[in-house]
Amino acid sequence: MSSTDSCDVLVIGSGAAGLAAALSAASRGQRVILVEKNDLLGGTTAISAGWAWVPGNRQGVAQGDTREDVLTYLQALAPTAFNEQGVTAFLDAVPETIDFLEKRTMVEFVYPESAPDYQMELPGARISGRAIMPKSVDARVLGDRRLTIQPYLSSYTVFGYMPEVGPDIYQFVHVNQSLSSFAYVTRKLLRTWWDTLWYRRAVLRTNGNALITRMVRSALDFGVDIRTGTPALRLLEEGGRVVGAELGGRRPTAIRAARGVVIAAGGFSGDRERRAAHFPHAADDHFTPTIGHDGDALRLAEQAGGALDVAVESVGSWAPVTVFRYARGGQRLFPHLRAFGLPGLIAVDRDGRRFANESWSYHDFGAAMIRHNAEHDSAFGFIVADEKAMHKYGIGYAKPWPMPRGYFYRVDYLVKAPTLRELAERIGVDPDGLEATVAEFNAGAELGVDPSFGRGSTRFHHFKGDMDHKPNPNLAPLDKAPYYAVPIRMGDLGTFAGIDVGPRGEVLRAGSEEPVPGLYAVGAAARSVFGGGYPGYGANIGPALVFGYLAGRELARDPEERWVRPADVDGEETR
Repeated sequence: MSSTDSCDVLVIGSGAAGLAAALSAASRGQRVILVEKNDLLGGTTAISAGWAWVPGNRQGVAQGDTREDVLTYLQALAPTAFNEQGVTAFLDAVPETIDFLEKRTMVEFVYPESAPDYQMELPGARISGRAIMPKSVDARVLGDRRLTIQPYLSSYTVFGYMPEVGPDIYQFVHVNQSLSSFAYVTRKLLRTWWDTLWYRRAVLRTNGNALITRMVRSALDFGVDIRTGTPALRLLEEGGRVVGAELGGRRPTAIRAARGVVIAAGGFSGDRERRAAHFPHAADDHFTPTIGHDGDALRLAEQAGGALDVAVESVGSWAPVTVFRYARGGQRLFPHLRAFGLPGLIAVDRDGRRFANESWSYHDFGAAMIRHNAEHDSAFGFIVADEKAMHKYGIGYAKPWPMPRGYFYRVDYLVKAPTLRELAERIGVDPDGLEATVAEFNAGAELGVDPSFGRGSTRFHHFKGDMDHKPNPNLAPLDKAPYYAVPIRMGDLGTFAGIDVGPRGEVLRAGSEEPVPGLYAVGAAARSVFGGGYPGYGANIGPALVFGYLAGRELARDPEERWVRPADVDGEETR
């Protein structure tokens, strides 16, 4: 028999979006209960880089970034799915959201000197001022609850340490090329190993793990009741209004939420049936590293009259992954978010041919990979490198010299051969095609150009490469045997299609513009405010923070003040 409980605001999901909603409502005096179906907190945010794409932040304003430039960029990025009302609400709320997080909570951000937009060739793109990253934190601020945070994706760490994009990862890339980098990395790893022995897990948290740690600490300080292992089974309604939810888990409970419910339980890339219905490639040919994106959010919203909105440029936030196994069995994934933009690495198809610019963002490269394989049953390719690149950079999970490589062969991650032709035969691609492709690529790479795809032609490309490599940070010939290959398949970082919502995250009734009273959806649960475009670092977490904050703010208001739209107020800002 289930018990009953009550609060003002119920939040379902503990990633950046859910925690932002909880912080926003609790800071305004609301009693907030946050539930997470998993036993650990943070969801996909905790294993992410933690960046937030938030144009209009103080750094961007100081550098002269303008609303006009942002709108121009976003319109060019997703021309057929541009959501002017949603984008306006997002941009209006960025300064308030970031100010709230930095002044009222433990959250701290770093404003990097360089964080180029992903498509620098589009009008309105900028080199910096839009993407910010969380400051690292000592997890002991959470006391005994520090072990309740979702750990890093193990395949993405370097012996337990998670490097941060920017100066930190620069040192790791150059660990075998510079004594100062070697000393830097050694200090980081020794600290990580010591903490793991003494505290069971490293206490220095970086990236998305740092963001979640800071947000959880702040939520506890605001009195948020955080419950793990507690899935939301169905929403409770009275008179057409959502008034709570029925929860399962170790202690089944019916929660009545006086002001409403925020769904922040992720997208649907882990739901095979939804993938089969909406993904452009085979449902079984998709491997997601996301956590909790099982379609629960969408099912809850549909119970209350909400609907899935697939009117986006791209259904998913694509990210090529390598699927391999643990030494003792079991599937592992490595998301290739950066690795193959480095010099001396290329990506080829089953014919041994390049099919896209390897220095594009993982999302844009993934979209090209899907399109290129549209006539096949599966979307896949291979990353190929020579000995120079393997020695200097490694390939993703396969670490460079002086790391032994035997393990990477044993777990079916890495393939090696003495010649390109033999490598092609071992991985099942056309040998003539691969040899011709490498010869053509090498001719341009010698000169620092890529006539076929323009790789290494923008600041974003360079940011993904090795800035110390000349003449182009992204290009080097593959001309030293032996040769290596890593298979890649399609994965994601979440879905861009999602619950149809209004400009403050309010769930809309199917086929109408009317909100479902008392119900909000934010983060990957909701339709992407960018219309399925991927503007830059943190394009998932930025809107998650902003719309989570807005949802919490809206639910903390008196009921008659909610859902007021700009068109309803003459010449006044609606807040």
